[in-house]
This record gives sequence, C-alpha cells and structure tokens, in this order.
Amino acid sequence: MFQSFKTPSDPSTGKPRLKAVRERMAAMDVDVFLVPHADAHQSEYLPPHAERLAWLTGFTGSAGIAVILRNAAHVFVDGRYTLQVRNQVDTGLFAPESLVDTPPHEWLADNLKAGTRVGIDPWLHTIADTRRLDKACDTAGATLVRCAVNPVDAAWQDAPPPPATPIRVHRPEHAGRSAKAKLRDLARAVRDKGASATVLTDPASVCWAFNIRGSDVVHTPLTMAWAIVPARGRPTLFVDPRKHSGDVTAYLRNHANLAAPDTLEEALAELGRSAKKPVMLDAARANAAIADAIEAAGGSTVAGTDPAILPRAIKNRVERKGAIEAQRRDGAAMVAFLAWLDAQDPAKLDEIAIVKRLETIRVETAGRLGKPMREISFDTICGTGPNGAIVHYRVDESSNRKVTPGELILIDSGAQYDDGTTDITRVVPTGAPSDAHRRHFTLVLKGMIAISLARFPEGTRGVDLDVLARRALWAAGLDYGHGTGHGVGSYLGVHEGPQNISRRGMAALKAGMIVSNEPGYYAEGSHGIRIENLVMVEPAKVPEGGDIAVHGLKTLTLCPIDRRLIETKMLEPPERRWLNRYHARVRRELSPLIDDRAVLDWLEQATAPVR
Repeated sequence: MFQSFKTPSDPSTGKPRLKAVRERMAAMDVDVFLVPHADAHQSEYLPPHAERLAWLTGFTGSAGIAVILRNAAHVFVDGRYTLQVRNQVDTGLFAPESLVDTPPHEWLADNLKAGTRVGIDPWLHTIADTRRLDKACDTAGATLVRCAVNPVDAAWQDAPPPPATPIRVHRPEHAGRSAKAKLRDLARAVRDKGASATVLTDPASVCWAFNIRGSDVVHTPLTMAWAIVPARGRPTLFVDPRKHSGDVTAYLRNHANLAAPDTLEEALAELGRSAKKPVMLDAARANAAIADAIEAAGGSTVAGTDPAILPRAIKNRVERKGAIEAQRRDGAAMVAFLAWLDAQDPAKLDEIAIVKRLETIRVETAGRLGKPMREISFDTICGTGPNGAIVHYRVDESSNRKVTPGELILIDSGAQYDDGTTDITRVVPTGAPSDAHRRHFTLVLKGMIAISLARFPEGTRGVDLDVLARRALWAAGLDYGHGTGHGVGSYLGVHEGPQNISRRGMAALKAGMIVSNEPGYYAEGSHGIRIENLVMVEPAKVPEGGDIAVHGLKTLTLCPIDRRLIETKMLEPPERRWLNRYHARVRRELSPLIDDRAVLDWLEQATAPVR
C-alpha cells in the first residue's frame, strides 16, 4: 500500500554506469569525482531524481559517499550499513570503506597524488564539507574543482524528473503557531546575528516555518523549496509553481513573495550585490554553491545555525499534545498487529506478508478512530532471523525471507499522522526463544529502561546519556554500532536534529524535544534485537526536591514489550518496577481504543506483571 518491495538495485549495473561516469570525468579533466548521498538541500531521504549514489553503486542507505578515481572506486558508509553495502554493491568495483573511521576527506589527504584534480558538484556538498575537502586537497598538493556539470547527471540519461506534488497547508490545530509568528522569530534571529538575511535550505525548516507540507519525498511530508528570510521585510519562497494553486497560492502569498527555484541563484547574486551586511548561512547544512553565488557577486557570509532548527525541535503545547495522541492511536494499531502475528502459524509467513499486514492494520485502525494515517514514516524494517542483524534492512522481492519457527522477528516501523510522527521497534519470538535470545534481549531492555529512568540537569547532552543505554551490554562485552536515539519531527521527518542520544550527541536536550530510545544488539548471521520507544524531554521532580532543576524523559510510545524474551532474574528491582508500571499504563490507555475482544484478551496477557 505504502511500501514498495521492488528490488532497489542490481549490482551488475555498476560496471557500465561507472564506465559512463568516468568517460564524463575524462571529458571534464577531473581525475577524481565525489558522489555523496545528498541533494541540493542536504536531505537524508532523497527524491528519486537525486538518488545518484544508488544509481551508480547500488547502495540505497541514507548515508554514504562514493569516491570515483580513474582506475579505482570506493564507497564509504557508516556502521549501520556494513552488511547492507556488501549485499547491494559490486565490491569488485566499489571497495567498501568506513565513513566514521576514515572519512573521505582524510582518505583523500592520505591517498591523492600531487597534481590530482578532484571534482565535486558544489550543490551537493555543504560549506563545511567543502572546506574539509579543500584542506585535504591542499595537504596532498591536489586541486578541488567545482564542476558546473555533474558527470553522474550527464551519464544518467533516464533520470526521473524532480517531484512536483501539491502543497498542503498544515492547519493551526496541528501546528500550534502561525507562520507569521514563526517567520517573525526567524527574522529576529537574523537581526540578532547582525546579518541582512538567511537562506533556509532544509525543506523541513521551510515547511515548519510556513506551516506547509507536501509529498515530494517518500514517507516524509516535505515540499522541496528554499526561502530567503531577510532581517526586515518579506521573505521569498522559491517553490515550483506547479505545486500550488487557488487557496494555497493565496495562503503562500500572504506570507512571502513567490519565485521559481531556477531563479534562486540570481536572487542569491542580487543579495550579494545589494546587502550591506553579511548573509547568515548554516555551514553544516547549506551547500557550497549558495555561498559561492553570494560571494562571487561581492557579498559576504557569516556562519550561523539554521534559525528554524531549534524551535521546530522544541515542540509547542499543541504539538506535544498531538504527539501523545498520535502515539496512543498508533499503539492501538501495534497491539492489533502483534495480536494478529501471535495467532499465525509462523511457517506460513514471510517478511513482505508481515509488512503488508502491519500497514493494513495501521490504516484500518486510524480510520476507525477518525484520524487518518497519511503515510508510513519510513520503509518498515522487518527482519527475520539473520536479516534482523542488518540494522537498516529493507525487505524486497529478492531478499524476502520466510519465517523459520524458533527465530526472532525484528519489526521497526512508524507512521505519519497530521498530529504526529511515530517510530517503534519490537522483537517477537516464533516458538521458544533460546537462552542467547533471552540474554541479549534483556541486556538491551536494561539499557532502554536506563534511558527511560534517567534524570539529568538542564543542559545535559545526548552524548552524556548514551553510556546509560550501553552499560549492561558493555559489561557483557557487547555493543551496537548506531546511536541510541534520534530526534523526531511533528508530522515531519522521522529523523530530526539537533537532538540525539549518541556518541556524537552534542546538542543539549531541552524540554519539548522528542527523541527515540532504541539500544540494540546484532548477532551477524543469527538475530537482531532493538527495542524502541519515543520519549519526550520534560521537567522532572526528584523525591527530596533537590538543589538543581532536572529533566526526565516521558515515554510516548505505548505497546507491550514481549515478556517471553525477558530473563527476569537479570532485572534489578527498579527495572522490574518500571516495566510493570509501563505495561499497566499501556493496558490502561490503549484498552478504550480497542474494540476486538480477542485483541483485548491478548493485551491483558501481554501486559501482565513480571514477577
């Protein structure tokens, strides 16, 4: 219904496509060319026409970059995709490398020869990334070349056109604040920086600021657009005119001047020519071509964080209420799904059948409760047995695996509702779980509970909490190669910054932020375990009052955690109390939303106390 199961890539296409790209590189006189998983907005999830890395290499993950040389090629990915990249890519053509241990700019500095010409598409690399590449080339005696034409685009003859889906207005009862108020705050942030204007390059920031949504990116309600927000005066929204008409056009014109995206570069040049103060750009998000256009026209830029990032991460009262309600409805759907799954003969199931049934139940439950589900929030991860050990596994027609009784099924899924975005992972046994399954599951559960119970001072960062989720695993000599939590939007991206809980989580966790809590463990070739709830940062009380203000994490996700996989003797008393109170809350809040007696009976059993 929402998820495509067509095999996304064919490693055999890599050879002719790589040859075609190298021919274009030679014609452009560049020795090396970089192909990042990126579009001009630096999006995580890309519209089809921007999937250059997938087209060239076959790798479909959400983070990676290929380095193409005349006689060699490399593809850099992070720890989430170590297994996936080897399944999707012809490793005889593209040698896998670690995006974390040896970032491309460091690899280039160590491996380039003097005189090498390294090409990039400046629309696809951030200002900060381009600076790192410039430095790497200088170190090696090479030259970084900003290419006017992307050789991948020149070789990709049948690339799909850019999307042009209709814009929808995100209503006040879901947004909580008017676009006028948001744009006024952004202009104030520009003035406070001493800048003339800022350029919003992230479509999520544009959609948040203007209270609009679209469908340009699969599963994420974005319209691809840019905006120039001046310190004083009317913003300009650069958006394809095919995306709006009638009342939507009138709404947009009430907030901004409208222009076509192909006029952005000239508008940036005019900004450079006329502005008496620098233009504020987020070096970690804005691409180098934007800065180049302003500076080539005689203007200047000043570094500053996208001013929409923090306010959209801190949910307002309406968004917080919406998130709670969306999670309740989604929890009712998950309970119906898990009850269905438990009633099946596992030997008659496969991964695609499970995903399809989950999507159907989510749609039916949302319809019954009167709040439609707009989309899933990402391609459902349903990994049985060894497929569960592939962290970002996506089932397709070629990988679809039948369930073998005795294995674990890992299901990571989510949905998009007008009032919130959901993301939940549960693991289900088929038959009696093994001792290893129960031990690993319980170690992961201990980490998830540790985050759930955390109390921390204002200003605490995600990196400060990450160790709590790993402590039990580390003590057993185990770990996982992804972050513990990512930020989540309000009917926006399922991944949102700046907040996250990870080894690199440097942003302070502020009240109103939503973040996932999802430690895991992955036994290659055997099974994967991840338990995920969404939590919201909020002020917390401490028993004796305390001397400092502290925050805690309110669990939003409501769904049983499979008791059959818990080795209860491994739980400490506070952990057991948390689990039993959580399950009592799940039963109390979800029961009124369920109208099927069999599902209610299943829920009663699934949330029984752990002794």
